[in-house]
Amino acid sequence: MDEWVIWLIVAAVFGVGEIATLGFFLAPFAGGALVAAVVAAAGAGTAVSWVAFLVVSIVLLAALRPIALRHRRQAPSLRTGTAALVGARAVVMERVDGAGGQVKIGGEVWTARAYDEDESFEPGARVEVLKIDGATALVAE
Repeated sequence: MDEWVIWLIVAAVFGVGEIATLGFFLAPFAGGALVAAVVAAAGAGTAVSWVAFLVVSIVLLAALRPIALRHRRQAPSLRTGTAALVGARAVVMERVDGAGGQVKIGGEVWTARAYDEDESFEPGARVEVLKIDGATALVAE
């Protein structure tokens, strides 16, 4: 079997391993193995292929891993759906207590319950949405 084919197999194994682990550790080695496959296909010797693999893998690991880790630590910048309502201010339309009621959140009327079942809010009061439970907003002052 040709050496470049072996390097392609190694690159595929690293690629599949990266997909399975999601840690962005094996991808640079897959890139290094691809470069080594190209070098081997061009007719360079085994030692040159290994050097190409090691150099490219280390450079990719040193350059790309910190960027990937920084992106993984970022919080999602855009919340959508009901997650976007958490933290929003609402106006009580019908008395809200532990049993239920209604609030207006951003122009829409929602069923609501007091987050603390001992609290109650009268119509016109301004509350904050703490959680969305199904189609019910859990609110507090």
